[in-house]
Amino acid sequence: MALYSDKVMDHFRHPRNVGVIEDADGVGEVGNAKCGDIMKMYLKIDDDTITDVKFETFGCGSAIASSSMATELIKGKPVSEAMTLTNKAVAEALDGLPDYKMHCSVLAEEAIRNALEDYYTRHPEKRGENAEASIED
Repeated sequence: MALYSDKVMDHFRHPRNVGVIEDADGVGEVGNAKCGDIMKMYLKIDDDTITDVKFETFGCGSAIASSSMATELIKGKPVSEAMTLTNKAVAEALDGLPDYKMHCSVLAEEAIRNALEDYYTRHPEKRGENAEASIED
């Protein structure tokens, strides 16, 4: 059995949504001091929908694949749905990650949550519109 699934290898070799959104509505950055991975997520949000998402990741193949898949899972989705994204959902969408690489999917979840929190800091009036979905969940 291969260490990484075909989906992990595909998202590592051909990552989706790489780059920067200069006028992003929310930006989130996270890092893991132990492994050195750093992820930065950029969100463009219109009418409570994530219309564009880009990422920059400095890290291993699992970190790049997790970032890429996470962006695919939230692009075009309502903010309330993006807030519910879990690292488990990212790993499952990649057809699994080795246990010692699960922290990469955690970083992707945290980067998105940080970007959404940044969005709400910049647009506090929007937080009330999504009161039913909390970033702290």
